[in-house]
Amino acid sequence: MPAKNRSSLTTSAARTGRQVTKSLKTQVTTLGTALGAFWVTFVLNTMLGGALNQFGIIPRTTDGLRGILFAPFLHGNLNHLVANTVPFLALGWMVMLRDARHFLPVTLFSMLAAGLVAWTLGAPGSVHIGASGVVFGYLGFLLLAGVYTRSFWSIVLSLVTAALWGGLVLGIAPSQAGISWQAHLGGFAGGILAARRYRK
Repeated sequence: MPAKNRSSLTTSAARTGRQVTKSLKTQVTTLGTALGAFWVTFVLNTMLGGALNQFGIIPRTTDGLRGILFAPFLHGNLNHLVANTVPFLALGWMVMLRDARHFLPVTLFSMLAAGLVAWTLGAPGSVHIGASGVVFGYLGFLLLAGVYTRSFWSIVLSLVTAALWGGLVLGIAPSQAGISWQAHLGGFAGGILAARRYRK
């Protein structure tokens, strides 16, 4: 192989390596910052005796609308937080693998839809908190992205998501008390809307 071609390949490989490293750093920073916010808020809320839960989604109240923004950062107890941390990290990373540019809009679609459905359909006087609505948004996005884009890798990612996390879909149906199926349903729908919106 001519020296010039070898040099070109080496330069191209180095450039690709730097791009991959930069992308991984961005993903780690983004997900780490979000998870850090969850955990810091949890510690603070625990120290305050749960006082911050008032900023959750309270159905059909004016004050409850602010929960659309704040509820994903609030969790009732450590088990609740851990249960959301793992799928948030895994599914959020998969969204970024598909296209890092879509992570923020998919998150916002999921937050808005989860919050509005919980606010509209939630039981009177209930308070809806937790990042599970966003998690279900990621799930809906990843499951339907392959259907809408019909690209090979998107389909593969949808199949992998279905195999590993498909069982979560059952969470959009009314189940045990204390579980906000309304937020799950809304987030899932928001993720599907995002998948349709960013199908190209």
